[in-house]
Amino acid sequence: MLKKFLLNYNGEQLKEFFLSISEKSFRAGQVLKALHMGLEFSEMTELSKQLREKLENDYIAQPVKIIKSLKSVDGTEKFLFALYDGNVIEGVLMKYKYGYTICVSTQVGCRMGCAFCASGLNGLIRNLEPAEILGEIIAVNRYLGGGLGDKRKIINVVLMGSGEPLDNYDNTVSFLRLVSMPSGINISQRNISLSTSGIVPKMFELANENLSINLTVSLHSPFDDEREKIMPVAKAYKISEILDACSNYFEKTGRRYIFEYVLIKGNNDTKRHADSLIQHLKGKPCHVNLIRLNEVKENDLISTTDKEAYRFLGLLEKGGLSATLRRKMGEDIDGACGQLRQRYIEENQLKVEN
Repeated sequence: MLKKFLLNYNGEQLKEFFLSISEKSFRAGQVLKALHMGLEFSEMTELSKQLREKLENDYIAQPVKIIKSLKSVDGTEKFLFALYDGNVIEGVLMKYKYGYTICVSTQVGCRMGCAFCASGLNGLIRNLEPAEILGEIIAVNRYLGGGLGDKRKIINVVLMGSGEPLDNYDNTVSFLRLVSMPSGINISQRNISLSTSGIVPKMFELANENLSINLTVSLHSPFDDEREKIMPVAKAYKISEILDACSNYFEKTGRRYIFEYVLIKGNNDTKRHADSLIQHLKGKPCHVNLIRLNEVKENDLISTTDKEAYRFLGLLEKGGLSATLRRKMGEDIDGACGQLRQRYIEENQLKVEN
């Protein structure tokens, strides 16, 4: 029998669980706090030895383990995480003046097939459970020596790692509720950003979840036909449909939305593209986040030069858009989504073959 994750449970569910095994309901608060601190059952010394052994026998406390970390010269740190079934995922920790931001994965692999991303090179393996997404944050928070409440080290969370969050919709929404529980690690939903490639029906559904997260859409081109060439999902959902879903999200939540735009040399970085973006977005409650491509050896896409990136930013700002150019981070440590995991897979495949 596969062990279950207690991290999937909220406070009320944990109370019901402990009552069902003839334990006092107050155990729920003790265990939830300990789980969100990153403790294993053996470390939960408030519990009796008998109860710890019982939990250890049937459940997993921490479903995510750090097996490798790489630190960039710019302070960015990339983590390779091991899961209970032998799969690996990755996350990125970014340090800012106001604290740490962590980028987490929501799936093992990805089936979106975006041309500029390494996450989907081997397709989608499986969805992550809420406990596994949460476990990435808990593992790194403990690694940093963080606790709960004002002792927490992780300030912001971005769901922009491997996988499409809205392709793992139910688990992602459950995670968002768990990570923001006041009795747990308690990261404010306003400090959480969810990035989607533009799965329109789920964007509309998300707007009705009574969440206050930031919605970010990977756009990468203002032209449907060109977007289809780098993002297969664009064949299903047009830019006009995405803009409608974004407007609905703003109406329902009051949260402005963000467009991620990876600059690819000679592909989407011309004045024609800037003019079209301005035409689509001017006057809307949104922001454009320009990103210089982290090049992936498995494709032939090249990053826009710094000079051209700033020129493109200037065109957007002159056209009345709110826009920024994200600073380069983690280029020396396989910074692009999926690169570290892909290298790990390739290296282990070579070991097997040899």
